Amino acid sequence: MEQYQSDSLSAAQLAAIRRTLTSGRGALSRRSMLRAGGFGALTVGGLAALTGCGIPPAKREGQGPASTDFSAKEKSVNFSNWTEYMDTGEDGHSRPSLAAFAKRTGIQVKYTEDINDNVEFFGKIKPQLAAGQDTGRDLINLTDWLAARVIRLGWAQKLDAANLPHAFANLSAQFRTPDWDPGRSYSYPWTGISTVIAYNSKATNGRKVDSVTQLLDDPALKGRVGFLTEMRDTIGMTLLDMGKDPAKFTDADYDAAIGRLQKGVDKKQIRRFTGNDYTSDLDKGDIAACVAWAGDVIQLQADNPDIKYAIPAAGYITSSDNLLIPTQARHKTNAEKLMDYYYEPAVAAQLAAYINFVCPVDGVKDELAKIDPDLANNVLIVPDKEMARKSHSFRSLTSAEETAYEEKFAKLIGA
Repeated sequence: MEQYQSDSLSAAQLAAIRRTLTSGRGALSRRSMLRAGGFGALTVGGLAALTGCGIPPAKREGQGPASTDFSAKEKSVNFSNWTEYMDTGEDGHSRPSLAAFAKRTGIQVKYTEDINDNVEFFGKIKPQLAAGQDTGRDLINLTDWLAARVIRLGWAQKLDAANLPHAFANLSAQFRTPDWDPGRSYSYPWTGISTVIAYNSKATNGRKVDSVTQLLDDPALKGRVGFLTEMRDTIGMTLLDMGKDPAKFTDADYDAAIGRLQKGVDKKQIRRFTGNDYTSDLDKGDIAACVAWAGDVIQLQADNPDIKYAIPAAGYITSSDNLLIPTQARHKTNAEKLMDYYYEPAVAAQLAAYINFVCPVDGVKDELAKIDPDLANNVLIVPDKEMARKSHSFRSLTSAEETAYEEKFAKLIGA
């Protein structure tokens, strides 16, 4: 089994992380992306946690003794998750789906909302992971780029498919084969995050905006177009519009995408590159159209009927937040049972009705319709076959690629 070397982050990568945490996905509330407040400041310790620091990676699964599983004797599981990423009862405190799991299985869940951002959380657990120690957590939820890093370093346990029958059977096809975890040997997605095109129909005089080409070339939109400061979303959507696959692009393809966007900057077609702060400008019409996150669109539409969205014919970018079991976790089997539980369609529907993100579970629509027909028919939550077919993932990057790409992207956006 291949051994991986710890790789440090460059200044460009760290700057990109700062953008993510201050105005990008890392600053967004997991249930309502428009709620006030972010996920906390990026600390020095948090940044240091993502660097190599000379700590060798753990051995990959199969290279040494497996951790001891106490699941049979200890009917518990410790689950660390993001804030507002779990269904909550009317009392504002109870967790109905978790309570039902405990009643059915006898496994008590210690549920902790202690993931405020990927970097900060990784800073908490990296010393234990690197030392081959128990983190005190049996189940954690990480965004795809960090999940990929944890798996690459050998700090996630390989899953036992026998304990995941619902997950194996019901995982939506669009989430089955990320290049960083082919076949989902180490992870299963909790939710998907879609990048689409949003527009204010009042600001566009009723005209639909449905492609990156239109964003960059339509003179009627000049000076009122927004793109995201998240490199993977902006470049990924541009690559798709150029007929390139974000899962297979080359350096030349990347440079071509940068060049195309640069033209949009030079001719002042693009108003600005933003984090999630584009929502206010879009709502007011100062930005007429932009690359946007689907969760924002759902929330904006609740108050402003002029907010519309489009899925480009060329496709759209999807990322995910993912469940993993850290090495040396005490309750691996119990954690797998909990993971599998959320792939039962009725349970998945209960969760999706509360958090309103893309549900990665096939068969959820009929169950969600029993709770809220409007949510069940919203393709931003339950993608139909056409929507799923257009979904694309941005490929994993080497440390060298990420450094080079982030440097070029930072120059483009003026960061």
